[in-house]
Amino acid sequence: MSLKSIVRLGRALILLVAVAALALGGSGWWWVQQPLAMRADVVEVSVEAGQTPREVAREWVNAGVQTSPWLLYQWFRWSGQSKQIRAGSYELRTGSTPQDLLRMLVRGDESLATVKLIEGWTFKRFRQELAAADGLKQTIPTLSDDAVMLELGMPGVPAEGRFFPDTYSYAKGSTDIAVLRRALRAMDRQLNAAWAARGAEVTLKSPQEALILASIVEKETGHEADRGLIAGVFSNRLRIGMPLQTDPSVIYGLGDRFDGNLRKIDLQTDTAFNTYTRRGLPPTPIAMPGKAALMAAVQPNPTKALYFVAKGDGTSAFSATLSEHNRAVNQYQRKRP
Repeated sequence: MSLKSIVRLGRALILLVAVAALALGGSGWWWVQQPLAMRADVVEVSVEAGQTPREVAREWVNAGVQTSPWLLYQWFRWSGQSKQIRAGSYELRTGSTPQDLLRMLVRGDESLATVKLIEGWTFKRFRQELAAADGLKQTIPTLSDDAVMLELGMPGVPAEGRFFPDTYSYAKGSTDIAVLRRALRAMDRQLNAAWAARGAEVTLKSPQEALILASIVEKETGHEADRGLIAGVFSNRLRIGMPLQTDPSVIYGLGDRFDGNLRKIDLQTDTAFNTYTRRGLPPTPIAMPGKAALMAAVQPNPTKALYFVAKGDGTSAFSATLSEHNRAVNQYQRKRP
């Protein structure tokens, strides 16, 4: 074969390779923009820190993305972004392309779930909600409340009342202790802000006392407009040394013994939380107070009232004297004129 023929053959081969490369590249670019076949409408994968791009591709295929793991891995490599894939919990939905998938992994667009802490809940109730939360890694079910607080760096601090009621978003795969830590910090911020804004006439001696009073106000308030007056009643009672006589604290002290019916014997049986038999605040909060209850505790409405009674419609009737209170009880509770 002459030199000229060899040169022509070489040029032909180069051209063929170039055309094949273009064709391959074109088909590859077409593939990354086509919706991926999936076994379900939503496929979930948790990418752990340290996983290789090859392992990540295999995880998606194992979870239900119907494509070649080798092809998916090659796409990660070819993009030049394979080392930018972030750990996290992800959801891929029907209609998503390989390009969408990689964009999600690189941006760290994790799938989020929420857990809600309601004003007036106890810590026990909040723990139950955490245990049932979707995709939340459970680390505290076997721990006591004291052990949980130790994990949170708050040894010796009662758990009750220390977590701010709110809706908390988290990436699936997050731990329950991480959510608790956020709720704890949120309560610290809210409590410190409320304490800094306390009124000049407030007789409470510490933020903890404000938290305890706020928890009682939270449990006693049936109508938002009454919250400040209820806090005013309890503040007046504390100021003159009168027992708080609040049923929710007695119920809290009964714990699992409470069957929904508060009896006279319960009010007469002394416990650390019986505010009929003991003066002053109970030793800990009795629930998780919200922001409004915290502010009411430190900025109670000016009032001469020492008593209040539920009207039956969510609101309360307030009285300055016992005789007025007895008349209100007859009217609203006993239905007597």
